[in-house]
Amino acid sequence: MIVLDEQLLGRDLEQDIARWYRGPVQFIIDLRPQSVIKDEAIPDLLRRQSQPTFVTINERDFWRRVAADRRYCIVCFPLPDTRVRDIPRLCGQYCAIQSFAQRRNVWERFFE
Repeated sequence: MIVLDEQLLGRDLEQDIARWYRGPVQFIIDLRPQSVIKDEAIPDLLRRQSQPTFVTINERDFWRRVAADRRYCIVCFPLPDTRVRDIPRLCGQYCAIQSFAQRRNVWERFFE
């Protein structure tokens, strides 16, 4: 499951990701509808899902600030708002890597 941060709403990224990703693609607000979701509540919501990968560009709140957990993955693309159209491609490259160690090495090369 890929879960997109609410700041990515209205950009059709979920449709672009769904072209290559076979699992569900949702927004974080779909996990707890009709309520305000504070950033600190996101890890708890993710733990309740089956292997979610949360995708955000909110590097201020998520870059190196969330404790590691085997039940979910948080991918923070440090991109300006003007480059969010790159997310489906970058996410696809990241998700194509099989092991976590390989993902970490690829991830580090993206943003060196």
